[in-house]
Amino acid sequence: MSSNEAFKALADPTRREILALLRRGEMTAGALAEKFDMTKPSMSHHFTVLKEADLVTSRREGQQIWYALNTTVVQDLMAWAMDLIGDGNKKGAKKR
Repeated sequence: MSSNEAFKALADPTRREILALLRRGEMTAGALAEKFDMTKPSMSHHFTVLKEADLVTSRREGQQIWYALNTTVVQDLMAWAMDLIGDGNKKGAKKR
């Protein structure tokens, strides 16, 4: 996963909402698409961006594509963000 791809994926409110829905558990592409007022190609684009960022995984079951939150990558991003905003007194940071 590239952090640039992850941040690009997280920059879009639709993709953040998809991730929020997937927090509850695995969902089909169709079930996710029903939650949004957009075309199938637009939804497909969002799924592709999320997959390229490794934020979601997918599996095919017959005609259905199931998406799930890739919790390992999300946890890695959160750990990175927490390190970034962590104790400002460490590593020579200036006090404000």
